[in-house]
Amino acid sequence: MPEIKPRLAEIDPVWKRICAEAEEAVSAEPLLGGLMHSSLLHHAGFEDALAYRFAMKLSSGEMSEQLLREIADQAYADDPSLGRAARVDLTAVHDRDPACHRYIQPILFFKGYQALQAYRVGHWLWQQGRQDMAYLVQMRVSESFGVDIHPAAKLGQGIMIDHAHSIVIGETAVVGDNVSMLHSVTLGGTGKDDGDRHPKIGDGVLIGAGAKVLGNIHVGHCSRIAAGSVVLTDVPPCSTVAGVPAKIVGEAGCDQPSVMMDHRLGGCDGD
Repeated sequence: MPEIKPRLAEIDPVWKRICAEAEEAVSAEPLLGGLMHSSLLHHAGFEDALAYRFAMKLSSGEMSEQLLREIADQAYADDPSLGRAARVDLTAVHDRDPACHRYIQPILFFKGYQALQAYRVGHWLWQQGRQDMAYLVQMRVSESFGVDIHPAAKLGQGIMIDHAHSIVIGETAVVGDNVSMLHSVTLGGTGKDDGDRHPKIGDGVLIGAGAKVLGNIHVGHCSRIAAGSVVLTDVPPCSTVAGVPAKIVGEAGCDQPSVMMDHRLGGCDGD
């Protein structure tokens, strides 16, 4: 197995680019050499680096770095989809966030990306029946990153959580592929009812800063939720909603609102 990893790294364009960027960063700022080597260049592949970052960021007096690293290594070895999703998430952040110029930035500096990858390990634990360990991961993600995602929630790939402060995603929430959301978004319930009680977000949805989507409702694919809105009813596909409570104010304005990242109610850039 040790002989296989370097070969895989050679054909992994994402990891190859990450290593090249890390080497450039060390040349430009030698004081970051320790960080770049321990977090990236020391590792044989992308999943190894993610497992290391997971353990470093979430370790505490209650759970050691070594034990968390073993958990993450096991998760990535058992479920290859975790690594694939992490690559798609990374590309999404790079493509959509104008403040992201290199692939190494989300891995090292962006808490939205790091929290999302930690959630994915927690979700794997939940699916394995290791619920208490999954809750511990959820707690540490919330304490470390200010992002509270229940490990039972189901999130697709290509997710970008920009800035990521005060994100809350409830237990029965479902988030599709290629969704973008900004800080202070809540996908929550509306009371103490048990069962399926959280929103279902379709593919390609853009959720603005501070938006609250509450209850077991459906947000159609490629829709936009304006910043500060409170959404309490279903949202049709390819539409824009705004207000408290949110109402339909027009069409989505473009085919891919989560990619265009245009929050203006008049339409996406270029319209």
